[in-house]
Amino acid sequence: MPLRTAHTGLNVTDLDRSLAFYRDVLGFQVLAEGQEDGRGYAFLGFPDDAPIPVLTLWQQARGAYDAGRAGLHHLALEVDTIEQVRGYEKALRGYGAEFAYEGVVAHREGSASGGIFFHDPDGTRLEITAPGGAETAPAPHANAPTCGFF
Repeated sequence: MPLRTAHTGLNVTDLDRSLAFYRDVLGFQVLAEGQEDGRGYAFLGFPDDAPIPVLTLWQQARGAYDAGRAGLHHLALEVDTIEQVRGYEKALRGYGAEFAYEGVVAHREGSASGGIFFHDPDGTRLEITAPGGAETAPAPHANAPTCGFF
């Protein structure tokens, strides 16, 4: 029986700050939120597509994301077109997000797919990608996938 991803849960240090980022900048909608023993949580998704959580935020982290520890490498989100990727890039730049690369990059040399690579307020690595349209974009690494070492 094949498995499917149900949702991705992220630990955050400040739920209000993370909600502002994921809701106001990336467009997720809050499906539910609450408090338990002084810790906050929020379930995010897109109710028009499916009223189930896509992403859950858990305010229980004591420090920022650490790329040197085992666990989540990055969260990749997909849109239909490279123009949509550029729209998110503009919104993220307006927010002041930290980017791993300058602008849209290809997933590897000559690849049609590509996107932007950036960090959320806690430093979690994220990617917004499109399946085509990045043919002329640079590839930051000659021999490794772009999403591998950022």
